[in-house]
Amino acid sequence: MSLVINHNLMAMNASRNLSTSYSALAVSTRRLSSGLRVGTAADDAAGLAVRELMRADIKSLQQGIRNANDGISLIQTADGALQIIDEKLIRMKELATQAATGTYNSDQRLIIDSEYQAMASEITRIANATDFNGIYLLNGNLSGENSAHSGAGLASTGPLKVHFGTANDCSEDYYYISIGTATASALGLGHATGAANGKTISTQALAQASLEALQDAIVSKDKIRANLGALQNRLENTVSNLEIQAENIQAAESQISDVDVATEMTEFTRQQILTQAAVSMLSQANSLPRMALSLIGG
Repeated sequence: MSLVINHNLMAMNASRNLSTSYSALAVSTRRLSSGLRVGTAADDAAGLAVRELMRADIKSLQQGIRNANDGISLIQTADGALQIIDEKLIRMKELATQAATGTYNSDQRLIIDSEYQAMASEITRIANATDFNGIYLLNGNLSGENSAHSGAGLASTGPLKVHFGTANDCSEDYYYISIGTATASALGLGHATGAANGKTISTQALAQASLEALQDAIVSKDKIRANLGALQNRLENTVSNLEIQAENIQAAESQISDVDVATEMTEFTRQQILTQAAVSMLSQANSLPRMALSLIGG
């Protein structure tokens, strides 16, 4: 290579190597400081696309877990109210058994019936008042077949839809909570408008006949509670599955996105040495043209 002064090719080469090493050093610094291997699309375009889809699924699954837990809370609210209704039904059967015996006169049976009717009214009040976040649970609003659900309006109708998946596939992403009506009239009890069994225990015959209606009411209530219990177990299993699924996707996302600190620190050290060496050589290369002065001066 000729000794020239117009073009310092060695300095240009050292400067280019310095720029390359310094850029790589900057990338390693960014990765180590952020903890991310893929910080921009330029780092790994395909990996970035996969990572963002995974992140969307992770967030959706985490919200699905919260949705399922809200569903469990809703079920527990309904079951707690049904437990109180259960106590009222047991008391009503006790009163019917009391009125069915012949040791009470008509006035006493009317007194017994007044408490019976009060219990029926309380059952209806509980059923109509029990709500979760403004959604009434036991008044029949959530009863019916799954096909009766409609979310087209501002307020959904029919069975309650619990959505927990990342898409909208009914077999994977949601199912319904249907809760039967638990008012006294729906259970066939109280508020006499005639002599129907279970409506009143004002006479010995009606009291005796009401015992079977009360038994049926207790069974109907138990079916509602059993269905809710099964749904709660299902939702709890769903939460466990979603947590495992979110954890596994998070692990896969980490493999794509997160930096291996040990490997990247090795690269950082290498680029740091190369950068320092390039700075040193650039300084030396810049001083080489001065040798021409010795020739000119001689």
